[in-house]
Amino acid sequence: MRNLVPGEPSGRLSDAWRFCVGTGRFDLALRRDYQDSLALVQREIGFRHIRGHGLFSDGVGVHQPYEYAGKRHVRHSFTYVDQVIDAYLELGIEPFLELGFMPSGLASGEQTVFWWQANVTPPSSYEEWAALVRATITHLIDRYGLDRVRRWPIEVWNEPNLDIFWQGADEAAYHRLYEVTARTIKDVDASLQVGGPAISPGSDEWMPRFADFVTSRDVPVDFLSRHAYTSGPAQPVPFGVYQTLAPASGLLEQFAITRRQVAGGPLEGLPVHITEFNSSYRPDNPIHDTAFNAAYLAPVLAEGGELADSFAYWTFSDMFEEVGIPTSIFHGGFGLLTHRQIKKPTYHLYAFMARMGEQLLARGEDHLVTRDDTGRVTVLAWAPVDVTGGPAVAGHTVRLSIPFPGESAFVLRSSVSEEMGNAWTAWCEMGRPRSPHPIQLDILREAAEPVRRHQSLPVTGGTADLDLILDRHEVTLVELTPVVDETPPWWDDRRLLGLEEGMR
Repeated sequence: MRNLVPGEPSGRLSDAWRFCVGTGRFDLALRRDYQDSLALVQREIGFRHIRGHGLFSDGVGVHQPYEYAGKRHVRHSFTYVDQVIDAYLELGIEPFLELGFMPSGLASGEQTVFWWQANVTPPSSYEEWAALVRATITHLIDRYGLDRVRRWPIEVWNEPNLDIFWQGADEAAYHRLYEVTARTIKDVDASLQVGGPAISPGSDEWMPRFADFVTSRDVPVDFLSRHAYTSGPAQPVPFGVYQTLAPASGLLEQFAITRRQVAGGPLEGLPVHITEFNSSYRPDNPIHDTAFNAAYLAPVLAEGGELADSFAYWTFSDMFEEVGIPTSIFHGGFGLLTHRQIKKPTYHLYAFMARMGEQLLARGEDHLVTRDDTGRVTVLAWAPVDVTGGPAVAGHTVRLSIPFPGESAFVLRSSVSEEMGNAWTAWCEMGRPRSPHPIQLDILREAAEPVRRHQSLPVTGGTADLDLILDRHEVTLVELTPVVDETPPWWDDRRLLGLEEGMR
């Protein structure tokens, strides 16, 4: 069946998919590979904000207690904070601040999470915690200006509904932390954006209770945040895991639930930020490296902006050490990029989205069609995936009739799939080298580039008929631009060998 694309847009395509992207812990941004990777991502995709853990963890060194003249004091040091945020701004991206985890000198206990031992206990002194928050926000305003910092959302903690991230998953203790933090931030400037509770999937009842708490106590809240993943329990193997996946529609359901939960109440209409999402919540699941992951997430990027104000892919790079230092170039990391800037298929899904127009023409179960102000039409199409383990579908067809001016269109098609633009497949065929040599890295970078094809497509009666046959787990971007023929009248392709016209 051929899908008829409307000639007039139904609205604007949401850019909620590029509002924010996730990152490994804050101080990793001091590394060269990290900054090189982020520079590449910003050139080809261009996210607006970046969010990661560990702003207050010991590795950043903000909270530094000391003794002097028999009394305890605290010096707030922003040496690393300044270096990281300066680098972000130079690369055209601004922080989405997550306030956590607990500095060891302020922690009430010793419980930690991750290989890098982030402390997840409440503060031993809420007064000292408030002073830490105040000093940090005040410093950022002094250095970067109030108008700029007002644009930076400030999220209180990470996944407090899980006892691995908040000691005992103590809801009352989190509410107290949130209230102290939010009131401190608003005392610095009432226009700063603060929100939470940054919950993980599986504890949806936290959101209504959080809404009741902030409403009953008139606690400031400017946005609501949560996370979304669709993977099942981990099935461990050495240096990795396997997991089942629910259909990608489960991600969209998680995106939508917060607005439903607060509908009709005082928090209705607040922005909803999905500050982490992906297929798997594990940083060592090989699904992240595959073309399957790109095709799986394509409908989520196409539709997610209708359900949430932002949804942040977790994460932009494999520079990430929550379960330890990666032991292989491909290791199932969250990143759009591996170490050494090898692009994964999901990277190209995002790069394709960045090339889409702003005018939304059509959206279907396997395609998205847009147009820009120049008349260029862009089509994103994707092959179906089967989370039950069935064979990947080859030959899935998308047929579109697209209103288009002129007599012909120049068509540029860029594709990634199991075979095309897939460095992971090439790496597997190489024998999965854990530390590829320079020449292997060059080969992998070349293999990671999309396969590009082009053609002239006739336009008949103001319509271009586009037929796309998709490879296994393919995601493809098709760009149609009007042709203005400037061929000189003497040009004759049949005479390229210089033969006389009569010898043809």
